[in-house]
Amino acid sequence: MTDEEIRVAVAADVPAVKAVTDAAYHPYIERIGVVPVPMRADHAANVAAGRVFVTGDPVVGLVVLEEHEDHLFLDSIAVHPEAHGRGVGRRLLRFVDARARGLGLPEVRLYTNAMMWENQKIYPKYGYDVVERRVTGPYDRIHYRKRLD
Repeated sequence: MTDEEIRVAVAADVPAVKAVTDAAYHPYIERIGVVPVPMRADHAANVAAGRVFVTGDPVVGLVVLEEHEDHLFLDSIAVHPEAHGRGVGRRLLRFVDARARGLGLPEVRLYTNAMMWENQKIYPKYGYDVVERRVTGPYDRIHYRKRLD
């Protein structure tokens, strides 16, 4: 696999999925005051369910997707900090769009913590619109939607 390819994760990828997720989200623990949800995810179960897609050899980025009747939910996107600036996140977001289209779904939805202000600059650049801001337990989240053509 080249660094450009994105493939469904397999059981052997679980340690890398955890490592990349932890590396990507760890810097936010102090800022938001709680462990980000993706760091607590059951990575093995998500991989077994076919919800995780990875890129890189070794893995440097991933997305966790959840199919719904009327949309594709981008549950998590993670790029290892050492791979920042190489277009990994952009390729993953393009993959998410293509996956939704391939499934015949009209939109992609996601949310990000309100304290992850970097994401609030990124998602609108890729066509995402803010839908609402909602507090769920200790998490203050901004919900986004991207309608696909």
